[in-house]
Amino acid sequence: MIDFLWNLGSFIIALGILITAHEYGHFWVARRCGVKVERFSIGFGKAIWRKVGKDGTEYVIALIPLGGYVKMLDERVDEVPEELKEQAFNRKSVWQRIAIVAAGPLANFIFAIIALYFMYLIGVPSIKPVIDTTTENTPAELIQVQEPMQITSVGGKTVRNWEEVTYALVGHIGDPEIALTLRPMSQNSEVNDSTPLNLGKTYTLDTKNWQFDPDKESPITSLGLGIYRPAITPVLGLVSPDGAAAAAGIEVGDSLVSMNGEPYQSWDGFVEVIKSSANKPVELMVRRGGEQLKFIVTPHERKGAQGQVEGVIGIAPTQAAWPENMKLQLEYGFIESFAVAADKTWQLVDVSFKMIGKLISGDVSVKNLSGPISIAQGAGSSANYGLVYFLGFLALISVNLGIINLLPLPVLDGGHLLYYFVEVITGRPVPEKVQEIGFRFGAAMLLMLMSIALFNDFSRL
Repeated sequence: MIDFLWNLGSFIIALGILITAHEYGHFWVARRCGVKVERFSIGFGKAIWRKVGKDGTEYVIALIPLGGYVKMLDERVDEVPEELKEQAFNRKSVWQRIAIVAAGPLANFIFAIIALYFMYLIGVPSIKPVIDTTTENTPAELIQVQEPMQITSVGGKTVRNWEEVTYALVGHIGDPEIALTLRPMSQNSEVNDSTPLNLGKTYTLDTKNWQFDPDKESPITSLGLGIYRPAITPVLGLVSPDGAAAAAGIEVGDSLVSMNGEPYQSWDGFVEVIKSSANKPVELMVRRGGEQLKFIVTPHERKGAQGQVEGVIGIAPTQAAWPENMKLQLEYGFIESFAVAADKTWQLVDVSFKMIGKLISGDVSVKNLSGPISIAQGAGSSANYGLVYFLGFLALISVNLGIINLLPLPVLDGGHLLYYFVEVITGRPVPEKVQEIGFRFGAAMLLMLMSIALFNDFSRL
């Protein structure tokens, strides 16, 4: 319940910030074009707060925080007094109307740059993208790993951490091949935007048959790249209060010694036994202080990723510390942060447009669409990690909000822009009947996409 409330609260805060940025873009440009703004609303439905400003605009925070709007004076909607007609939206030139409509998505992109600017100014602790194995019968099997190797570029683009690797790989979904450049960690040197792209050895992976399910694995592991992680120790770092292990008396700091009389060998082997022992007693021997203690633990039952029944006892091990040469602090100065933030925003825009194209072409399944539930979970998780991660999440969602609004669906900003550009070309507005048909079609398409996204969200729960 606490997780639900945290996710919901983070979601409302994130959405409120992004909607405010988007609508303020429309509002600011409309005012500068001489359009009278009657209402600036964050949310829909009943107003829970309102105030009329000195400019005559009514500012509203409404009950349903799933959108917002800027209501402008418009003769097509309401009767407008003669003395105010020059302030009506429909009386403005087509280029002014284009500017007002485009300002919303543009504000989202600007907000993303600002959020990322502060993120990089504060500094983002990160880990270099290092692999230590590759898997047979996968695109990455041709990479021979003798020692930990750092990925320095994907498709000719320098990458510094796993997040950048992920975004780069996602942008290549559907491509017949992907070029990866790697170098041994023994040749360690700092990788940044000025690092030569040919640093290390380049491998061309055959990805004609590459597919992955984002609900079950990452694009990294689906390619067959084994992510380097510090060694897992048998010392328990977490014991869930409501788990089977806690009920049996096991505590944080206990060290695993044996299971069912067999000495502890590895965490993966331990997990496999627990998974196959749902509702079956398991004998665990642990070391606590200077003595060994025996416990009988009965793993609880849960559904696995494939719908299978598996056991879980609610514990997690500790890991050895990350080697210093694998740690990375993405932190820049006042001026440099802006350039890095702008470049990062452009990368997000580029990847997002590529993903839309791949959805249309069928290279990416509609099962990958996410809705408000997934966004709420992402908001809660990022806020839980700290401010810098929440800023990065806001930037990502802001870019996606801007791009979605640019889609040429008549109910979105992109649909209005489409009509106005037709007007620029033909010299006259699109007929009202045509616009009405377009709005109905756009609403149906948007409803369909939202339904798919919500269905995907519920199926992931």
